[in-house]
Amino acid sequence: MEQDQSLYIPLGVKPEAEWFPGFGQHQLGQTAIGTLAALAIALFIWLTGGNVPLTVVTFLIGVSASVMMTTKDRHNLSVLDQITFMIRFAKAQKFYPYRGLSDWQMETRP
Repeated sequence: MEQDQSLYIPLGVKPEAEWFPGFGQHQLGQTAIGTLAALAIALFIWLTGGNVPLTVVTFLIGVSASVMMTTKDRHNLSVLDQITFMIRFAKAQKFYPYRGLSDWQMETRP
């Protein structure tokens, strides 16, 4: 009797439970940090200007933006992950200044 030696790789299996596609427990924590930042900005706007509608709109836009930035797409990447990768890549790049020298010195004849 011969056993099947083929490799089975399941697709679409998520390592954690999600409330909606791409948004799980880890993204909830990131969204909470973004919500606190939006709350701080909204409170600053309210304390300096006293404009309640602008304060409410600022808070709601901040919350929705933090949810959108932390939700992962079908490639398991979020906007926040991509920004993190770009910053990490930029920090890892080395700068080697090039100074071109002439290999053959050309003499000018008078």
